[in-house]
Amino acid sequence: MLKKLGLLLFISLFLSSPLYADTGVVTTETVDMLWVMIGSFLVFFMHAGFALVESGFTRAKNSLNIITKNFLTISIGPIVFYLIGYGLMFGDSFNSLFGSNSFLLNGVDDIGFFVFQAMFVATCATIISGAVAERIKIGVYVIITIAMTSFIYPVIGHWIWADGWLAELGFSDFAGSTVVHLTGAAGALTVVLFLGPRLGKYTKGKINVIPGHNIPMGALGVFILWLGWFGFNGGSTLEADPTLVPMVIATTLMASAGGLLSTVLYSQLRFKQIDVSLALNGVLAGLVGVTAGTAEVSIPGAIAIGLVSGVILVEGITFIDRVLKIDDPVGATTVHGLSGIWGTLAVGLFSVESGLFYGHGLSQFLIQGLGVLAVIAWTMISVGAVTFVITRFTSIRVSEEEELIGLDISEHGSSAYNFNDTFSSKEAIQPSGAFELADRLNQLTESKAT
Repeated sequence: MLKKLGLLLFISLFLSSPLYADTGVVTTETVDMLWVMIGSFLVFFMHAGFALVESGFTRAKNSLNIITKNFLTISIGPIVFYLIGYGLMFGDSFNSLFGSNSFLLNGVDDIGFFVFQAMFVATCATIISGAVAERIKIGVYVIITIAMTSFIYPVIGHWIWADGWLAELGFSDFAGSTVVHLTGAAGALTVVLFLGPRLGKYTKGKINVIPGHNIPMGALGVFILWLGWFGFNGGSTLEADPTLVPMVIATTLMASAGGLLSTVLYSQLRFKQIDVSLALNGVLAGLVGVTAGTAEVSIPGAIAIGLVSGVILVEGITFIDRVLKIDDPVGATTVHGLSGIWGTLAVGLFSVESGLFYGHGLSQFLIQGLGVLAVIAWTMISVGAVTFVITRFTSIRVSEEEELIGLDISEHGSSAYNFNDTFSSKEAIQPSGAFELADRLNQLTESKAT
């Protein structure tokens, strides 16, 4: 009985709140605000997913370090965006290049829009965290995060989502395949090239397995990211449109499902086994792929985008790891980078409003390609310049001894788990009889050699 009374009291308080106009009718503005705020909450929750994916896909001795980086990102990002980034992104345009006012939200009335965008800027920055895991100094990561959220990401956002030159050309990126994901991936790749691979990853031309310590944890992280993406894409409508929102949610769901299925089937065909870590990343690849065109493509188009994203994921990770020898512990450069490129270009093919497959010619596709090249160039040059300057003053990488001990101990003086064994070998530790993705890549290399 008390529980029922409490519930009735809660409902009565809600109904009498300022969310309702004097007439007792919910206003359109209130519903739109609530929808954007729900989207903001879901995008915020995605950072829990990132933390779990990155921790699970890497070694236990670095878990606290990864968790710390994710907490720092979601805290630094909104503050820096408030101080500088929002103005550069959404202020009055200076020659279609960047915003020139609205710093510290001066003159900004729509605080809800700022909150939603602040979640996005942090999401872009945290993509770098997974790619550089297990070897970057945490102070260096903080500096790069500040650079990403203060001017690197906001400039791209202005080009595409405000009054920038790409927006004027008609470039389309509804929820951020390019603005968020490709930008984050290009920044991640740049820093990884400076860092180099983890100790023991590549020895004598062989790809060594450095297994993640908790794949079920990573799987839970993927489910959280999957859930959050409905707010990521759905909230980007910026209004509770009863026609548009369900379609965006539907295309998001179907593309992610397609990404998982094609990854499972293609990895079975390619390696004769279903690789679970690839399958989990396949979901994310499908989500990244559809994010640019989620409001413009049909459900069959979304499925097609997801199916292609899964194949790109498998081949992309294979190429980056086996051929380029670039060590990305969580596959961020492929998931967010190559899938982001594909999703952006796919708008020019599958958009019912401007796509080639709907009789609108190649114009949109070419504009999308130009935008991709511009974003990659700006991000890699600017992140490269920031990282290079840092290297003039200090090493960006922890020492060999610190890396072997683990960043939890060397950077934080503690550990996430109680270890019985000490990591002391430069060689990656692989359980006896393990047969993982790197082994398959090595087999491909050996078969080609023979």
